[in-house]
Parts: sequence; C-alpha cells; structure tokens
Amino acid sequence: MKFRPLGNTDQQVSVIGLGTMTWGEQNSEQEAFAQMDMAIDYDINMFDVAEMYPVPPRQETQGRTEQYIGNWLSARKCRDKIFLATKVAGPVARNSGMAHLRGGPRLNREHIQQAVEASLKRLQTDHIDLYQVHWPERATNFFGRLDYEHSEEDVVSIEETLQALNELVQAGKVRYIGISNETPWGMMEYLRLAREQNLERIVSIQNPYNLLNRSFDVGAAEISIREKVSLLPYSPLAFGVLSGKYLQGSKPDGARLTLFDRFTRYTNPQAMQATQAYVELAQQHSLDPSQMALAFVNDRQTVASNLIGATNLEQLKTNIESVNLQLSEEVLDGIEAIHKQFSNPAP
Repeated sequence: MKFRPLGNTDQQVSVIGLGTMTWGEQNSEQEAFAQMDMAIDYDINMFDVAEMYPVPPRQETQGRTEQYIGNWLSARKCRDKIFLATKVAGPVARNSGMAHLRGGPRLNREHIQQAVEASLKRLQTDHIDLYQVHWPERATNFFGRLDYEHSEEDVVSIEETLQALNELVQAGKVRYIGISNETPWGMMEYLRLAREQNLERIVSIQNPYNLLNRSFDVGAAEISIREKVSLLPYSPLAFGVLSGKYLQGSKPDGARLTLFDRFTRYTNPQAMQATQAYVELAQQHSLDPSQMALAFVNDRQTVASNLIGATNLEQLKTNIESVNLQLSEEVLDGIEAIHKQFSNPAP
C-alpha cells in the first residue's frame, strides 16, 4: 500500500481508503468484518463511515454501519492501526430520509455534541481521527446540483459549526476535522475563520470525484493544493457505473442501482455514453475498467485517500489493487479525449 500525508498534517493515510456505506443494508455484519479484515491485510488504514449510514438512510438501520465497525474494532483489538473517519449529518432539507435523526439534524453546537457522543459509543472508541461535516447547512451546489440560486436562509453559520468542531478537538474527542460536499467558497470560509479566530483548521474535503464527475477540478482543486486541504474522493466508480456492469441496460442481481431506484446521478444518457467510451478504452489497453477508473483518481495531485466501496471481496480486491496500476500516457490521453467529448456528464 502507498501512503500520503493528510492535508497539512504529518498523518499518513493509505492511498486506498475503505468506504462503508453499504454495510447494514446490502452487506451483513459478517461481510463487513471480512472486508475490514481484507483491508487490514492490504495495510489500508483509512476507514470512512458516517452517522447516517447505511444508505439509503432509514430510521431502522441508522447507525448500523458504525456499530459494525465498533464491533470489529472490539473483536480485533486493532484500533491503533486504523485512521477512523466519520461524519455528522446536515439539515434534513438537503437530504431526504433523515428526519428521524435528532428530529432533523442541524450543524449547531448542540447537535454536533450529540452526534459525536453517539458515534463514539457505536464505534466503541474514545476518539475519532477525522470528524467531517457531511454536507452544508446552507442550500448550495452539491449532491449533483451545479446551478446556484441564492437565498437568505436562517441557517447555522459556518462560524458556529467550526467553533463546535474546535471544542471537540480541544476535548480530545476528535483529532482532525474535515468537510464534505462543500463548495470552493465554503472551503475558503472554513479556512478564513480558522485563521482569524485561531480555530481548528480543516485538513480534508470529501467530495465526489470520478471520470464522469471532475467538477472538483474547476473551482476547488487549486484551493485544495495551495491550502493543503486533501481531497478524499467518494464514488470514484460512480456507484459502480464505471465498471461497465450497467451498460446496455443491464441490472445485475444485488447491485446498488438494481436494488435502489433513487440512485440516478450517474445513469443519464450522456453519462452512459461516456461510460461506454471509457470501458472500450480500458479494453483496448487490456485493462480492467474499474481499475483504470480508480487508478486515474489515485494519481490526482489533490487526493490523499481514494474512498472505494464494494459489496463483495472480489470487487474489493480488484479495487484495492488499482493502487499498483500506473496508467500510460496513451491511456491518459484517451481519457482526456473522452473527457473533452463528455465533460462532466454526471455532476
């Protein structure tokens, strides 16, 4: 496994990180244990979860993914080997299906304090290595939205959220803080407030990034590099679409997009045309389409840890071993040609 520093810290994280949002819905606890065991065997130290997981969010399953990880940590006695990241949910209006969580989650001090205590209990640990804001309090461009319509909402300010996160670091419950599904303005606002008020500085941003959605590069990549706020890309395979398994209308048994019709972000006609082109490019060079897509993300200058997800060990092994793939200039040129033809077809 390869390792990189997280943000402006000395903390080293594995270039491949383990995403977990299917555990408790598509994956049983036994299957989750097997995935974590394999990850450790490959020297992966970055594990990423969220209080709302598994997805799709339901009151009956909320927190189950953290519970699985906590049970595994207790059974394996290997907390010191894991860089453990989790997230606090934002307002319900930004993500349907969350009203059951604290009566509708907010990003104020009271909710953040409640959320971290609940996560610590489920994870069976006394600290969280990276605590992330899952999505902004305000209505802005994320979860596939590119257009921006300004409104003066009565929302919790980033200042209040950051002050609450700062308290958690001071109390020793959290080591580092990060953001997710944020905009360039949001990144800079967190950094400005930290600098001006001597508050904890964000070290990471977890946004979508894959061959079908490179919108992060447009406004946020320069900030990421210059300010040393690492990208932790999620959905690097676009919900598995870039593997090619959904082409020609295929619906594999047990696959996420077969089971849940809410996930349509990466299956519009333009995205599927682009996927066909990427899969054909991989085949022309005798590459596994999934590994090609992941290897591209692995090598981005902004990326510290690429958060992969899998529902079985075969997929997981393939995805992890993308860390050993170095794409040729010919393949990279082919990727850029397709990107110019289909520029961010699934934001």
